[in-house]
Amino acid sequence: MASVTRAMRDVVSPRTWRATAQLVVELPAGIASFVAMVTLISLTFGLLVVFPAALVTAALAFASARLIGWFGRWRAKALLDLDIDAPHRPLPPKGWWARIKSQLFVASTWREVGYSLLALPVGVATSVVAVASWSVPITLLLLPATVWAMPDHAVYVWPGVQLHGWYAAGPAFVLGLVLLPLAAVVVRAAAAADGMMTRALLGPGRAERLDERVAELTDRRARVVDAVEIDRRRLERDLHDGAQQRLVALAMDLGRAQDKFDTDPDAARALVADAHREAKQALVELRDLARGLHPAVLTDRGLDAALSGVAARSPVPVKLDVDVAERPSATVEGIAYFVVCEALTNVAKHASAHRAVVTVARRGERLLVEITDDGHGGADASTGTGLAGLRDRVEGVDGWLHVSSPSGGPTTILVELPCAS
Repeated sequence: MASVTRAMRDVVSPRTWRATAQLVVELPAGIASFVAMVTLISLTFGLLVVFPAALVTAALAFASARLIGWFGRWRAKALLDLDIDAPHRPLPPKGWWARIKSQLFVASTWREVGYSLLALPVGVATSVVAVASWSVPITLLLLPATVWAMPDHAVYVWPGVQLHGWYAAGPAFVLGLVLLPLAAVVVRAAAAADGMMTRALLGPGRAERLDERVAELTDRRARVVDAVEIDRRRLERDLHDGAQQRLVALAMDLGRAQDKFDTDPDAARALVADAHREAKQALVELRDLARGLHPAVLTDRGLDAALSGVAARSPVPVKLDVDVAERPSATVEGIAYFVVCEALTNVAKHASAHRAVVTVARRGERLLVEITDDGHGGADASTGTGLAGLRDRVEGVDGWLHVSSPSGGPTTILVELPCAS
């Protein structure tokens, strides 16, 4: 009974009827694209003796192929829920010949031209499948009504073949009920095959995917290098303005104390005491700098112990929950630690928050980090702030960072990192 209910649910499912619409629309779309492409290609070859005119028609053919490809991807998204990325590279900023070459010598353009030419035969096939799949069971289901409407209760189903009375109408109705779910299966399968063809011809090929991946990784590497350079400059500034100044003052105090040991022991002791305080303060600042980079406790005991220390030192109360049974790689641990430290620093400086919650958990091969505060919100990672640097670091290891910070709060930072060892 459950299988029958599921089969009938498939018949009335919006997904089934969207698939039917995809198969039926394929024919008029195929006619239009085939006619346009064949006309423009024929004109291009016919006008080769007038080369400038042939260039115009060739450009129109490429533009039409791109428009047809866009429409095919749009239909696949609207009717089949298929997200197909456009395979095109950006056009060169200037130069008509460079623009023509960028379209002429790439595989994606010719795949779109091929799709435009194949759309007609494919549209004929898909329309026949859709119409036949639904017309047969619907005709059988309507046969009892047709028999009832006939004066002699007989129906000619074929020249010379006549069905008399209700004896054939009943089995035909049952057969129609059996074939109706099968029609939904056939339509969905045909639409899936059509979607595979659309993805193969209108989506990025292996070369385009590799080029896109290389460009993405190059951009990520550049942003990671920039982020590291910014951190290096900040470290130099902190050392110069903090610990280095204190160490210089310490050396001067010790020098003056050495000069006064024989003539003024009390002043020398005071200078040594000042030097001692400066030395302790310099040690604190150096320890803070080292903790901000990669503390020893992170290497020795992992994220739970390292983040517990960060939460304890935070001026904003922090609730910490760490569930990492198997430690990720040292690089991923360092980035997760850095993200939490920077996020809590931003909370303390800018959010006017009363509390924060940090959750770190490993789920399979991904490390999930979530930082939430009850501050006033308004954080934006796209404005070039410290959040952009966090995103660069996360994406540098194929991670993912999302910031949700509506005006009025709360602010939530979600981070997902790969746990490759």
